Amino acid sequence: MKDRILAFLQSENKSYAQFAEEIGVQPSGISHILSGRNNPSLDFVVKMLDRYDSLSTDWLLFGRGEMYRYTAQPTLFDVEPVNSAQDDSQHEVAPEPRPDTLPGPEERETGPASKKLRGDLTSVSEKRLEKVLLFYSDKSFTEYLPS
Repeated sequence: MKDRILAFLQSENKSYAQFAEEIGVQPSGISHILSGRNNPSLDFVVKMLDRYDSLSTDWLLFGRGEMYRYTAQPTLFDVEPVNSAQDDSQHEVAPEPRPDTLPGPEERETGPASKKLRGDLTSVSEKRLEKVLLFYSDKSFTEYLPS
């Protein structure tokens, strides 16, 4: 079990002192467990499983299955790719308004809200694109830079 606790600490990128503080045990107790001097008590295991609810009990106790029951926080690569065979009506993009259908200066709203909006548009127009990254399901990516 000590090897699994050590693997968990490495997976979580935690020192044994941080880990001890998080589960409410003495750092020396963790040190004794990781050195093989002591075996973890039932109280220790319960505290660990209470604090890390995504940790698999079967994995911790018996080494069966995956370390985590579920991913606590999804990563960029956990997202399922969009299936192009799905109904395209779900992914329609609203058409851009034509310039001749936009309100003229006399028809535009005035007041604090419209001033705020114009201020936001000004700050957006001052921004410039630096790069675009595309991530693929095989965990590769492509970087595009403006020319």
